Amino acid sequence: MTLNSYAPNKHLAVEADKMSVYYGGFRAVKEVSLQIPQKAITALIGPSGCGKSTVLRSFNRMNDLVPTARVEGAIHYHGNNIYAPNVDPVEIRRRIGMVFQKPNPFSKSIYENVAWGARINGYKGNMDELVEASLRQAALWDEVKDKLAESGFSLSGGQQQRLCIARTIAVKPEIILMDEPTSALDPVATLKIEDLIQELKENYTIIIVTHNMQQAARASDFTAFFNMDADRAGYLVEFNETNEIFTNPKHELTEQYITGRFG
Repeated sequence: MTLNSYAPNKHLAVEADKMSVYYGGFRAVKEVSLQIPQKAITALIGPSGCGKSTVLRSFNRMNDLVPTARVEGAIHYHGNNIYAPNVDPVEIRRRIGMVFQKPNPFSKSIYENVAWGARINGYKGNMDELVEASLRQAALWDEVKDKLAESGFSLSGGQQQRLCIARTIAVKPEIILMDEPTSALDPVATLKIEDLIQELKENYTIIIVTHNMQQAARASDFTAFFNMDADRAGYLVEFNETNEIFTNPKHELTEQYITGRFG
C-alpha cells in the first residue's frame, strides 16, 4: 500500500486513536488517544511500567517483533491506519525511525554504519555526500571525518548515540522515536544530545521517552503524562504544551508526579 502524501491535518505527524496494546492476555496500554504535532519535540513521561515505551514502539510497529503483542484501535499516519493489514511495517519503520536507550552501532566502520541502511533501502545518490550530510546533522562530522574507516565501537558512548542518530537520519525519515536516548550517557554527552534534538526538530518530528523530569521540561515542546491503573495498564492522564504541564497541570496526578510525590 502506498501511503498518502499528506496527512489530513497538516499540523499532525501521527495520531493514536483509542489504541490498546496487549502482550498475550495482559493489556499493557489501554485506549490511548494522542495527537503528535509535526516538527516539535514531544516527551512521554510517567512512572516505570506505565507503558511509555510500548506506546513509543507502537508508532512504528516495533511491537510487531514481540510474538505475543497485538494492537487494538488505530494509529493514523498520512491518512492511513499503520496497523491496517495492507500496510508494510518495513516502510513504516523507514519513515518513522528509532533510536534506542543504549547506543547500538553495527559492527562496521563509522562510514558503513551510516551508509548501510540507505544502501539496503535502494539509495542511488552519492553515498559519500549522504554520509557526510547525515553525520553533520548529527553534530558528529567534525569529530569523525578523519576516521570514517574505524569501527563505530571506537567512539565514546555519546558519539555512538549520535552515530545511531546519523544512521537513522540517512534513510530520510519524517519522525524519529527516541527511547530514553541519554539514560546511559554522562551529563556532558546528555546535553549534546539534547542540543542536537533541538536542531533536528527543524526538519523532523521527535518523540522521546524520558524518566528525567528536568530533561522533559527543558528539551520538549509538548509532554504526555502516563500512569497505570489498578490492573497495571498504562493510560494517558494528560497531554499539553510542556510549559503548561510543568507549571499548570490540569490533573492532580500530573502535579504529584512532576513534583516527585510518586513514581
